Amino acid sequence: MHSKRQESASESLGASAPKMGKQKKWRAGVLGATGIVGQRLVKLLAEHPWFELTEVAASERSSGKTYAEAVRWHLDTPIPAVARDLVVKGLDPSLECDFVFSALDSLVAGAAEEDFARAGYPVVSNSKNHRMDPDVPLLIPEVNAAHLEAIPLQQKSRGYDTGFIVTNPNCSTAGLVLVLKPLADAFGLEKIFVVTLQAISGAGYPGVASMDIQGNVVPFISGEEEKMEAEPQKLLGKWDGSRFVDAGLGMSAHCNRVPVLDGHLECVSIGLKKIASLDEVREALRNFEVDAVLASLPTAVRNPIIVLEEENRPQPRRDVHAGNGMAAVVGRVRECPLLDVKLTLLSHNLVRGAAGAALLNAELLAARGFLKHRVAPSESRLAEPVSR
Repeated sequence: MHSKRQESASESLGASAPKMGKQKKWRAGVLGATGIVGQRLVKLLAEHPWFELTEVAASERSSGKTYAEAVRWHLDTPIPAVARDLVVKGLDPSLECDFVFSALDSLVAGAAEEDFARAGYPVVSNSKNHRMDPDVPLLIPEVNAAHLEAIPLQQKSRGYDTGFIVTNPNCSTAGLVLVLKPLADAFGLEKIFVVTLQAISGAGYPGVASMDIQGNVVPFISGEEEKMEAEPQKLLGKWDGSRFVDAGLGMSAHCNRVPVLDGHLECVSIGLKKIASLDEVREALRNFEVDAVLASLPTAVRNPIIVLEEENRPQPRRDVHAGNGMAAVVGRVRECPLLDVKLTLLSHNLVRGAAGAALLNAELLAARGFLKHRVAPSESRLAEPVSR
């Protein structure tokens, strides 16, 4: 079955389809490689079938050390062998790779990502800085792959050559919009009211102080509600050939930090444009299936929404790793006395909401022909004619 899927994907993509059996891997760099999202990216890239990790970069205090020396590793598997001996570089856009992932802190991400794009590197960013730029795609491949059409205009308006910036959304937005997409397509959306219960890993390392979060709920996450109310408008909106047109949704978000390690739980009430029964809503969610092109991407899940019938699910401890962390898990679909329908959803904030989201975005860029094999500076010097 998998081989047939790959064949149909290649046919749909035509000349731009990656034939990885014959083609060498794209070389990937990770900016902010020592942070918690950067570490997830390093782990996911270690055995990736399309990408090869060749560069890691971080702040000046880490540069010059090997990755194993520089990183305080937090994942439950060892540092991948491919990364251990890589020398950590600074944020100078002279890395020997074809494109970069950015897991940089927002304090430095904005300028650094522009520097790399200006130097010809495609930048696949997890940082917030450029998400709402009017010429930068804010991308969830299952939701708005057509927004990649903005890249040529971004390159033209900013004077970039082969470089560009593509972003993935905020970790809590990612799961929400993935679930909203099939409902928007089937019934239309008017109003969304969401309350989040967000894991402490979403705050990075060391996260929230233990005496603040243990046995407690913190009803404020700086900037989070604003992101959740703005980003779905762009994600569920349209690219009209010259600009992004917002979806025009009524959005209200309450964001809370809870003492859970991984997994953002969200309680959502939804106002629909068309009348729909609860069975029709469940069917739309359960039957949401990506096309063959997207399904052929290594990180993709054919059915990225899982609907559970148990009345006490989803739960972070039980369900956060569904679909290798790339699925959104939905339960408690029921009538809402204020809007139309309400439900509970769960997504992995560091996979679907961060590292896995960026990786899937890069795979779609590769499949669409946006990633090129750059000539390394050392190779370029070798190719220069000898002076006589």
